[in-house]
Amino acid sequence: MHLTLLIFLVVYIAMGFGKIPGFKVDRTGAALIGAVAMLAVGSLSAQAAWNAIDYKTVGLLFGLMVISGAFAVSGFYAWAAQKVATLRASPTVLLAVFIAVSGVLSSLLTNDVVVVAMTPLLVSITLARGLNPIPFLLAFCFAANAGSVGTLIGSPQNMIAAQALDVSFLELLKVAGLPALLSLPIVWGVIAYMFRGKWMLGQQSSSAPATHTASPRLDLLETIKASVVMLATVVVFVMDIWPQEIVALTAASILLINRSIASNDVLKEVDGNLLLLVMGLFIVNAAMATTGLPQTLLADLKHLGVDLNEPLALYLTSAALSNIVGNNPTVMLLAPYLQPGAKSDALCAALALGTGFSSNMVIFGSLAGIVVVEQSKACGVNISFMDFAKAGLPVATLCIVLSAFWIYWL
Repeated sequence: MHLTLLIFLVVYIAMGFGKIPGFKVDRTGAALIGAVAMLAVGSLSAQAAWNAIDYKTVGLLFGLMVISGAFAVSGFYAWAAQKVATLRASPTVLLAVFIAVSGVLSSLLTNDVVVVAMTPLLVSITLARGLNPIPFLLAFCFAANAGSVGTLIGSPQNMIAAQALDVSFLELLKVAGLPALLSLPIVWGVIAYMFRGKWMLGQQSSSAPATHTASPRLDLLETIKASVVMLATVVVFVMDIWPQEIVALTAASILLINRSIASNDVLKEVDGNLLLLVMGLFIVNAAMATTGLPQTLLADLKHLGVDLNEPLALYLTSAALSNIVGNNPTVMLLAPYLQPGAKSDALCAALALGTGFSSNMVIFGSLAGIVVVEQSKACGVNISFMDFAKAGLPVATLCIVLSAFWIYWL
């Protein structure tokens, strides 16, 4: 049991720091090494490890990543980014457009993929306009995290939570859609207030030169095909007549059958690291569960008045924990110990809203935050930890407080 606990702690320390301290092993590597270590020390049998992986969740994630990838290879994300950033509008109006587009796209497609695909072009185009890119990039990132909390397909943690609690697309939308929508004006208000008078490059230093970008090529036929498949997928999700993972995988298969775009190009857009991370954590968490320690801890917490099967307690716990180990690991850590039933939709909303809103506090709170900062740096725009936190803390705090009342009402 001691070895199992040690391996578990090392893996989740890596989740918190982004790597195993002292080694060049990232979160995915740590999860895989931890899974193999659990097998090596006998914490879990090979068959039990295989059974621990929830292939329904993995299939749903993969299928939806392919759908989002189809939009990327069709040029839609690049085209949308340029259309948004080249609008003739004041900075505050342009900021609102950035937020609306990010929120809508992230609610319909995986938020991480949207951020990965659009960030570099948004940097280039804002610089070309002489705008300070930092407030626009922060708003885009915050809106991607906040807007995605309202739908099952908005983020990986939503998909994991919905699968674990057997919550449908429509059920999650009913309980999380409104807070997600209300969070977008909060993002706009905070960013607009904090960066008032700092919209132009001349008003705030930047190490990046203004660069001009060529107009991206949009494959209209492929974009229409991806849109039709995505719309059909959402409709079938709402109807809830077939398993979600089967629907997502069927949609992915349809998009991979193509005469003009190689399937390999679409599959390159799939986040294989995230899929491996999820599978590794399934095994690590299952091994930890065999020790009985998580169950004992939950029983002790319940005795102290903290029952994670109560939506508000789960909401606050997931919000706090997600900034320590990350939003996806938090959901995977807590979900197995929840009891699906009459409160399933409220519990799912608690996980989605708690991990989604709190992830805007600090850079490493979400993959979207890490992607925006790293890709911006590669383009010559440095967003420091303090730059992110000064805007992210008030955004996250206001959204968390607002949703706490909502969760309590549920």
